Amino acid sequence: MGPDGRLNIKGLLYVAHASLSHLLAAAESGPRRVADLVNISSVAGRVTRNGSGVYNATKHAVGAFSDSLRQEVTGRHVRISLVEPGAVATELASHNRPVIQESLKERFSSIERLESEDIAETIEFIVTRPRRVAVNEVLIRPTEQEG
Repeated sequence: MGPDGRLNIKGLLYVAHASLSHLLAAAESGPRRVADLVNISSVAGRVTRNGSGVYNATKHAVGAFSDSLRQEVTGRHVRISLVEPGAVATELASHNRPVIQESLKERFSSIERLESEDIAETIEFIVTRPRRVAVNEVLIRPTEQEG
């Protein structure tokens, strides 16, 4: 597994480990009596593609870990949410091998991609729900994205 795959898994685990005790304390005694951890995955956590096996595997792992952690802490009013964006206009594509960059360009050049603000607004919606409401997963794609 390359550095990106390790980051997708280890980054998630490190953040959860570092934040969980603080989230539990906030849910128990904070003014809102609820706390949120929002994990970011990808459509690739649901839809596999040829040549993306490691990326797909890591993003599936993000979903599995998020749901397992959600089940562990939901009774203590810590909400674990998963946001799975489709194509977003970021520099991420430029971090891939040239063959992957070309594939992404072919797949997404004709559609209007999501903007980072679209994802931020989704996260804002998740974390501002009343204590009784948990948004567990949001799959968000550009309108024109098929897969």
